[in-house]
Amino acid sequence: MNPTSAILPISIIGVGSYSPDQMLTNADLEKKVDTSDEWIASRTGIRQRHIAGADETTSSMGAKAARCALEKAGVQPSEVDLIIVATCTPDMPFPATACWIQKELGSAGAAAFDLTAACSGFMYALSVGEQFVKTGAAKTALVIGAEKISTVLDWTDRNTCVLFGDGAGAVVLRHISGQPGIRSTVLGADGRHTDILHLSCGSNDAPSHHPPKPGEPVFMHMSGREVFKVAVVGMHKAATEALERSGLTLEQISCIIPHQANIRIIEAIADRMKIGTDRFFINVQNHGNTSAASIPVALDEAISQGRVKKGDSILFVAFGGGLTWASSVITL
Repeated sequence: MNPTSAILPISIIGVGSYSPDQMLTNADLEKKVDTSDEWIASRTGIRQRHIAGADETTSSMGAKAARCALEKAGVQPSEVDLIIVATCTPDMPFPATACWIQKELGSAGAAAFDLTAACSGFMYALSVGEQFVKTGAAKTALVIGAEKISTVLDWTDRNTCVLFGDGAGAVVLRHISGQPGIRSTVLGADGRHTDILHLSCGSNDAPSHHPPKPGEPVFMHMSGREVFKVAVVGMHKAATEALERSGLTLEQISCIIPHQANIRIIEAIADRMKIGTDRFFINVQNHGNTSAASIPVALDEAISQGRVKKGDSILFVAFGGGLTWASSVITL
């Protein structure tokens, strides 16, 4: 895809996140499936994950993250004229989860739609939101990554159920004169790998293309080793290209915020980039993989913990089912 134009830079002016109160630890999972805290932690780096309550939905979590981001930005819900929600676990096929969030926030009249690119979804949505604001089609965009992954997990499959958690993160986009904002974005996909990470009915075979029958379960299926190989290569390539397009060097990046899939993938990316993991913000140990919510939740925590601050340049990089990948360089 073509490099992002620098004519009208778009900035992230507010960041927020929400994680459910209910926690599921590795010790809890030992009681559910044939696994152990040592097995999970050593292979994934995950110690615990947040699980949404029965009364919580993707939209309710997204709305809470959005309110937090708006408050930090000093923006009223009525000022939002675009809401994009990245999710692969919407409340329902339609109306869009973004519409439910619009209703909850009171952002009447704002354009609202969902976008699906799995774990790369937030990065895709961020790029779409940027284009709307850059062209003047929107003044204030609310971009949300929200997932209730717990609803599509096979809790008897130890290879997937230990990896994921629920949550939401959000950012507010506006043009701020004199601020560099989003410097570059790289998006890509390779549909040849649709079979190694997908949501489908029935067995772990190739994804079925028919809608589920009444009562038929829909579960996430993943071929871990194959995903690892493709993800590491794709993320490294995207990150390198985003840096080149941004005009910045790796040394000028204050913090790298990757999709929090598992610690081994993050370590492999660091190795390919020839840097230490200390340059990365990592919170997978506390959240697991929250899919499209992963990067905005990590960004909010990195800011609150002082890992990144105003004026810092950050490198985002993600991959997801599709397979999709994305990377962006942003100066806060």
